[in-house]
Amino acid sequence: MTAPPITELAAGPDWRAVDVISDLHLQEAEPATFEGWRRYMASTPADAVFVLGDLFEAWPGDDARLQPGFAARCTEVLRDAAARRPVFFLHGNRDFLVGPDLARATGLRLLDDPTVLAFGGHRWLLTHGDALCLGDTDYLRFRALVRDPAWQREFLAQPLAVRQHIAQSMRAQSESRKQSGATYADVDHDEALAWLAAARADTLVHGHTHRPGEHLLDREHRRVVLTDWDLAAQPPRGEVLRLSAAGVQRLPLA
Repeated sequence: MTAPPITELAAGPDWRAVDVISDLHLQEAEPATFEGWRRYMASTPADAVFVLGDLFEAWPGDDARLQPGFAARCTEVLRDAAARRPVFFLHGNRDFLVGPDLARATGLRLLDDPTVLAFGGHRWLLTHGDALCLGDTDYLRFRALVRDPAWQREFLAQPLAVRQHIAQSMRAQSESRKQSGATYADVDHDEALAWLAAARADTLVHGHTHRPGEHLLDREHRRVVLTDWDLAAQPPRGEVLRLSAAGVQRLPLA
């Protein structure tokens, strides 16, 4: 593979701290995680928040926000948060159908994947991470299908109830695969370096793999992996990555 086109974003001149989160997998069945996210979005002192995909366990289309219920409550949290500070979002493998209608309704700022953020004297390459998992060939074929604009138009033309049912079926299949003990591919080392070189960036920040940590790729480049969130787990999982003059900090929510 070759590195995709890379969008650049310059931090605001008054930004002192930036938060990065991903893989919250928000869903009505997990109220503890939703409540932790709601509190965090209302209280973070960061000057900007970046959500690197899979904010939602599933997103069947922006019209879901128009019905009373969980999607509408999530929309309200995003609208309130974006009124106080910029909130950026790039798509994950679960919420690739988040679109311009939700962005307009909330003030959410949609990002291309990948985007390089110029902040604090560094160039941070932000991505969900799924496109870098080259060993997961079945998923990459699925990703190419569902990211196709024609496929998305056809899917979104179906009634919302049908789309919600399909999303539930896809979640059940994914959960079944996890319960079977199937292993998932990690980010490809050489491809990560190729993306960093193309972006002229020193640090790759991503989620998707649910394997939080930090990896030195070579003497000049590193890869920082975000955690997923599950605040009902024992012990709870939920962490914010904060970028500031103090460096990179992992701040647990629980």
